[in-house]
Amino acid sequence: MKKKHLIVLFLFSIVILSFKEFGFEGFVKPANFPWPVYDLAKNPVTKEGFELGRMLFYEGALSRDNKISCGSCHIQSAAFTQHGHDVSHGIEDRLGSRNSPPIMNLAWNKSFFWDGGVFHLDMFPVSPITNPVEMDEKMENVLIKLRSKQEYREKFKAVYGSDEITGTQIFKALSQFMLLCISSDSKYDSVMRKTDVRFTVAEEKGYHIFLQHCNRCHQAPLFTDGSFRNNGLNNQFNPDKGRQTITLDPQDSFKFKVPSLRNLSYTVPYMHDGRFTSIDQVLDHYTKGVQDSHTLDPLLKNKGQLGIQMTAAERLSLKTFLKTLDDKHFITRTDLSEQ
Repeated sequence: MKKKHLIVLFLFSIVILSFKEFGFEGFVKPANFPWPVYDLAKNPVTKEGFELGRMLFYEGALSRDNKISCGSCHIQSAAFTQHGHDVSHGIEDRLGSRNSPPIMNLAWNKSFFWDGGVFHLDMFPVSPITNPVEMDEKMENVLIKLRSKQEYREKFKAVYGSDEITGTQIFKALSQFMLLCISSDSKYDSVMRKTDVRFTVAEEKGYHIFLQHCNRCHQAPLFTDGSFRNNGLNNQFNPDKGRQTITLDPQDSFKFKVPSLRNLSYTVPYMHDGRFTSIDQVLDHYTKGVQDSHTLDPLLKNKGQLGIQMTAAERLSLKTFLKTLDDKHFITRTDLSEQ
């Protein structure tokens, strides 16, 4: 391990021990996870900061009509997605153009949103707050509303030493909450940590099928490699250009961020536009529905054959394995719920 990482790990250990005295652990890296991308040294998670971030996450005042919060489109029981909606439903029930991505394991993300248009977690909330079909508010109005509330002035002073309330403070507090939205307590995680939990025979078969067909894009343990790929969807259904809208590069047309496969039982519907309502539909796409184009991911072109070839038995085993990625603890944690 690099010397810099050892020093940071030592500092984290001191912070975590201090938190435990008060029943709050702060950010703790799961044993089977890699080192986080987010620089926690610049925004260490404290009990007061996390609780302030949680208040803000469920605060309707971040929207123009004071009704839509972050938690409106990122619902905990749906692994912080908007269950049942193909695309996001925001202020005045206006429709977005993409499915609400989960708030999950964001400390390991190098970019955010389906097109990767934001590169830092602290800036992640700016887009939904100001987006006219999501929260449709201006940051100056958000500041006015929060500064008018005594409870928020007291909370910000406890965290930052001043009741001034700034946009930077809001974003950092929200990051502290989202940093602790960690999903790492699935059956898969228990198996990988070499506890007494074991895969069933069917799950073990599914795991090997996953490693053979899926792991190159959906890399464990996060079950995404964070890249942007064209997975061969029929673009006549939705002409969204994806990553190209950010880079303006035609080679990025119809490329979207590879989503995590964790908690699929809770995050339906699937794909960037929520077009699929079941895992079977997703597998149907990959086995017989992939559309060719100049930006189609090379992994979906195998000796002139499009898609991924699987037998019915292999599909069933794969689906069985994917269920081991569900984390019921994550969707029921009381500390992540609205208080």
